[in-house]
Amino acid sequence: MPSITPFLWFNGQAEQAAKFYVSVFKGKKSKILTNSDMMVTFEILGQEIMALNGDPKFKFNPSFSLFVSCETQKEVDRFWNALSKGGKKGKCGWLQDKYGISWQIVPSALGELMSGKDEAGTGRVFKAMLKMNKIEIKKLEQAYAGK
Repeated sequence: MPSITPFLWFNGQAEQAAKFYVSVFKGKKSKILTNSDMMVTFEILGQEIMALNGDPKFKFNPSFSLFVSCETQKEVDRFWNALSKGGKKGKCGWLQDKYGISWQIVPSALGELMSGKDEAGTGRVFKAMLKMNKIEIKKLEQAYAGK
């Protein structure tokens, strides 16, 4: 069966980036699989990713991002803080890491609240999210409740 593997072109930093991502997403489903002068294949949370040691010809941009669904605020905080260090913090859970990769760090609660039956509540959640950089679950829940 075919599979889809993200393939990332780094400016000579593929190994450094792979080691960084594996350290951020610690666990038995995050590891370096292969490593050579030109290519690194690694896995984070079970997702295989290939990285090339290219040259500065191509740059990353936010039109491609990696989406991380988090169950708790502690997870949101940990991934947001680790991945944004040395990078750029954006709005609505988006950030760009020190290698230029864009990430969306999003609590699963956002999707649940946005699909709630209270349309006014979902509207308040959306407006609250637009004011946030790192998404905060408690503030979303308060917005849904009208507090």
